[in-house]
Amino acid sequence: MGERASCAGSGPRRGIRLAGGANGVDGGIILSTERMRDIRIDTASRTAVVQPGLLNSEVKKAAAEHGLWYPPDPGSVEISSIGGNAATNAGGLCCVKYGVTSDYVLGMQVVLADGTAVRLGGPRLKDVAGLSLTKLFVGSEGILGVITELTLRLIPAQPPASTAVALFSSVQDAADAVVAITDKVRPAMLELMDHATINAVEDYRRMGLDRTAQAMLLVQSDAPGAAVEEIAHIVEACEKCGATEVYATDDPEEGAAFTAARRLVGLALMQLGTFYLEDVTVPIPDLPELVAGIKRIAEDCDVLICVVAHAGDGNTHPVVIFDSEDPDMSERARQAFARVMELAIAMGGTITGEHGIGRLKRDWLPLQLGDDVMMLTRRIKDTLDPQGILNPGAVLR
Repeated sequence: MGERASCAGSGPRRGIRLAGGANGVDGGIILSTERMRDIRIDTASRTAVVQPGLLNSEVKKAAAEHGLWYPPDPGSVEISSIGGNAATNAGGLCCVKYGVTSDYVLGMQVVLADGTAVRLGGPRLKDVAGLSLTKLFVGSEGILGVITELTLRLIPAQPPASTAVALFSSVQDAADAVVAITDKVRPAMLELMDHATINAVEDYRRMGLDRTAQAMLLVQSDAPGAAVEEIAHIVEACEKCGATEVYATDDPEEGAAFTAARRLVGLALMQLGTFYLEDVTVPIPDLPELVAGIKRIAEDCDVLICVVAHAGDGNTHPVVIFDSEDPDMSERARQAFARVMELAIAMGGTITGEHGIGRLKRDWLPLQLGDDVMMLTRRIKDTLDPQGILNPGAVLR
């Protein structure tokens, strides 16, 4: 008694930590929630009460058995836990239309630093009683409490989607097309992959992607009664922005094959070497400028930066590839990583759209938020965790 240790939360061991948010610290304790796997679905209220150890894909599967759908759809859907998704407020491929994790968390049980278990919210679609504390904990990366249960909003099953795939001779043209598409429609999915990413996927697994394309857009529409019209606009927008080829299909299996290729990006890029994974987001009209800036940074630092993006909401994942055995290249990669975040901040964007701050990006957080917001964040942290035992070193120093 009298001794205390720092605690970092962790989900299933199959998962990965994209910003160092769940890495352990010397003298600390890793708290694993992977055995907390209960789930109850209420079809009448369209809610699911789940424990944090379930994978996102398992929640989706359980909901689908009742004709329901849990929309948040990170690329890591098969390996990321629902608790981790809540801790980082994860988004994903479908968030351009359907929103992110916080849009579906109606309530939770959270254990505070002093051991108090608090129940927040509940299975109600509207509830403004008191402060919005549920929203405070979603995306807090484990620095305020440990989530032990979530009440999630479900919606009716997603209708079959129509798919368009467009190839471009430059990433810039593809980014311009994203702006043109979103000016008129709100697609269910709008993803971007650059030349290096396309080829990394093909090297990892033959998916039939065009290796000569400099960029590819994957777009889906599931608008009931309007998908054909939306896809027609998407095709027209891509062609006007210089697409070299556009292919459209109503076949769900074909659409799923292209989506599967997009989901392989993370595993494929891991084969290229050590990497820094960015998560910068800007307003959609500024996406072409961001893409151009990333290209300049790659050239200036003489490193490979692969660009993949949830382009429909301006959330990009530039991946800085380098050889960790080469000190000079490692330093250039670190500089590129920093410059991409600084570029996003200068453009009025954010250094993280869905992966979180963790330990990797915390030094750039004050640059984005400013002293006043950092002070407020620190005061909240110190109030709920005065001894600093919850995920020490994440988000805040």
